[in-house]
Amino acid sequence: MSTASPSTATASVDGVAAGQTPSDAAKSARRAALNRKLSVWGARIGLAVVIIGGWQAFTTWGIVDPFFFGQPSGIWSRLIDLFQNGTEFGSFYENIWVTIEEALLGFAVGAVSGVILGVLLGQSRFLADVLGPYIKIVNAIPRIVLGAIFVVAFGIGATPKILLAAVLVFFVVFFNAFQGVREVDRNILANAKVLGASQLQIVRHVVVPSALTWIIASLHTAFGFAIVGALVGEVLGAQQGLGLVIKTAQNNFDPNGVFATMLVIAVLVLVAESLISRLERRLLSWRPPAPSEAANSI
Repeated sequence: MSTASPSTATASVDGVAAGQTPSDAAKSARRAALNRKLSVWGARIGLAVVIIGGWQAFTTWGIVDPFFFGQPSGIWSRLIDLFQNGTEFGSFYENIWVTIEEALLGFAVGAVSGVILGVLLGQSRFLADVLGPYIKIVNAIPRIVLGAIFVVAFGIGATPKILLAAVLVFFVVFFNAFQGVREVDRNILANAKVLGASQLQIVRHVVVPSALTWIIASLHTAFGFAIVGALVGEVLGAQQGLGLVIKTAQNNFDPNGVFATMLVIAVLVLVAESLISRLERRLLSWRPPAPSEAANSI
């Protein structure tokens, strides 16, 4: 009975088929990754075609009333009109930038404060026990109520939108940072203390890098909440912004205008998500990729 040679066994272990060189295996892996990426994008485009095409067909055939749900062709025409002719509150580009600016400032304030307080409370059980109930109480307040309070207190300028966006971002980042600090390996902390590391050095070189995966993961969701906070604040009271454009379109029974503005918001969120993913790869470049990440990256 024949047995496998050591070289064949080694090739099998390394994931290289018998008679296949490492370069051929690498080419095959790249080809498989490319095929998967093309398949994913093909499925994404196909799904979009089905949804948009079905929406257009149903409204054209009268199955769905375009007065209430709009129509893809009407949404596209309204979008072009907004970019070319602007709105009664200024050009569409100005309104987009106002919302982006409010969301970015709120995102920065909420993320920084969430990380700082999450790391601080994650390391101090005493502070966590003292402040925990108050944080839960504030987190339980409906965001629409907070937005109304901010508008009454600070007017209809940018401040209430930034604050509302910061609040929404803060809780998402805080709870992830807090849990990430609590998950740090206690043996590593003990070893760092034995080696004479100061508390600041432990936080900088051990705690924060260990919790970074949790923190970065929260940022993917947090920016969406920053956009939501800015939009809700603009709907409650504003002089410019995409939220005001949506509110005005709604009051004018213009569903195409509502969906056209929502399309712009979706594009902004996707661009931000892409930038955060690049930041994640840069900050976590030291971490070896998980098997699923290596095989399924798209």
